[in-house]
Order: sequence, then C-alpha cells, then structure tokens
Amino acid sequence: MAAAGFVRVDVAGIPIYLDGPDGLPSRGVDVILACEKVKEADPVPAPDVTESERAVDFQVLSLEALVRMKLVAYRRKDQTHLLDMIQLAMIDSTWPVRFPPPLDARLQALLDDPDG
Repeated sequence: MAAAGFVRVDVAGIPIYLDGPDGLPSRGVDVILACEKVKEADPVPAPDVTESERAVDFQVLSLEALVRMKLVAYRRKDQTHLLDMIQLAMIDSTWPVRFPPPLDARLQALLDDPDG
C-alpha cells in the first residue's frame, strides 16, 4: 500500500491507510482480515472470504456478511447504513434470527424503532 502512496496509521488499534500524508482517517481504507476479530471484544469475527460474490472486476461481500459486520461495529454510521437497508427493504423482520446475540437484538432494535 505504501508503494501506491498510502500512509498507514492506527486508529483505536485498527490499521487505516490514508490517501497520502494529509489524508483523513474518515476517508481512509480499513484493512479487515477474514475470520479475525477487528477488536478483541467483538462478538464474532469478520466474515470468511467464502461469504462473498464475484462481480466483474472485484469480489464483494454477501449482503448477510455485510449486515453482520455493520452489526458488530455498530457505530452511528453503521446504524445509519443499516437503517437505509431497512428503508430500501433489503433487510426486514425476518433477518434478526440469522445472527447470534447481541447482533440479533441490535438489528431488532433498529427494526422496532427506525427513528431512534
């Protein structure tokens, strides 16, 4: 990544690659390793690479794997992304059973009260 001009920084113990020395962490590239927890306290690890689908020029996570990652991180922006998916009917009331606690409860809370 350094050869491509990215600068590595650690933010809360997570490696982020910035687009040059003046790059912002909020616009950086997070590297998340398959099958490993981002943070030790995370309830589940990141998805396996087998939980992805081939697009024309790249590999992309399945929707279920992406939702699980959003539920693990559960920052405000992740909640907003999940609420957008709910509004677009990409995920619905049948989804919480797909996830272990506490992820199921997090998704159910968003489904029950999308206005927060």
